[in-house]
Amino acid sequence: MKDSYEQRIQNQFGAFCVKVLKNEARYIQRELASLQSQEKALGELTASELEQAAVWDKHFMSEHVFEVLGLPVVVTGDLLADALVQLPEGKRDVILLSYFLGMTDREISEKLHIVHQTVSKRRLATLKELREYLMKEGFEWPDM
Repeated sequence: MKDSYEQRIQNQFGAFCVKVLKNEARYIQRELASLQSQEKALGELTASELEQAAVWDKHFMSEHVFEVLGLPVVVTGDLLADALVQLPEGKRDVILLSYFLGMTDREISEKLHIVHQTVSKRRLATLKELREYLMKEGFEWPDM
């Protein structure tokens, strides 16, 4: 008698589990159908829908690449890039090699085939010009 009672309980529990699983499967299928009815393939989207979904990365938008001695030099910031563009090539090259590529005055003089003292004088004069340009454009220097 005990075995038939336990068997009946097991059968009832098994039937309950099957019913729960079938209901859960139906629920999942309904959810997937609902989601699929709301989804569109990228090829089906209109231009305005694509634009709404787009995310624009602005990280590289203010980067400017200058070339010095065949080397690319990346300058970040529109105002600084504009100031550097205003400079004659020789002065710009000294600043870019010195501050952006970390070369010493001696290394720069060897690369540009100019006298060491000329590099130092050109760098100092160019920094003064850059400062004046930036101040004229409204750049505010941080307090140190």
